[in-house]
Amino acid sequence: MRVSFVPVVATFLLVVSLAGPGAGQDSKQSDSPSSSSSRSKKTPKAATPESGVDAGGIVGAFYRNKTFGLSCKIPPGWVLRTDEMNARDENTDQDPSPQRSQRTTENGGRVLLAAFSRPPEAKGEDVNGSIVIAAEPVAAYPGLTEAVQYLGPLDEVAKAQGFTADEDPYEIAVGPKTLVREDFHKDVGSRVMRQSTLVFLAKGYAVSTTVIGGTEDEVEDLVDGVRFAGK
Repeated sequence: MRVSFVPVVATFLLVVSLAGPGAGQDSKQSDSPSSSSSRSKKTPKAATPESGVDAGGIVGAFYRNKTFGLSCKIPPGWVLRTDEMNARDENTDQDPSPQRSQRTTENGGRVLLAAFSRPPEAKGEDVNGSIVIAAEPVAAYPGLTEAVQYLGPLDEVAKAQGFTADEDPYEIAVGPKTLVREDFHKDVGSRVMRQSTLVFLAKGYAVSTTVIGGTEDEVEDLVDGVRFAGK
């Protein structure tokens, strides 16, 4: 069965895509997890009670979420924009369509982590590396029974933004967990923006991790930073 809703994370992929290589450079990194000892002790803003999503928190150079047994390494000097990304989705969701309304009121999906190599609104000469982790209730997606189905709507959004799928979605083992992954690339001037999304279903949620980098090695380094607690 086709899943017709647009994943929450797609909203933030649009931000990342539009903040690709361009004129100018912004080197400000004041919000990076490594630039302040107090920042590393803080946790992202908790999700609303209605969502039922554990917000997780930053411990050292890692984002950790006990509910999903998930951790993700944040590269040194990267900036955190989790709160801003969640606020952006809430404040700019003006689509009055029934499907959008249902997603907004019933979905409860949240971005758990949004980390960028530079602020997403800042232009730069290189691809803005990013990690976006989101969780959405499976119940908000009628017919969603397998992780690969979540990638269908996401695939459409990515292609609409000029990305090309490298191949069909495939399974990948990350420690004790099996996820579904899809890879994309997009020519941006003389550079290539590469995107990979990994998805799994757990505890009634579809959990996605999307990384963007300027080379295959950069993307693989970010993917390698995703880990799951072993049993």
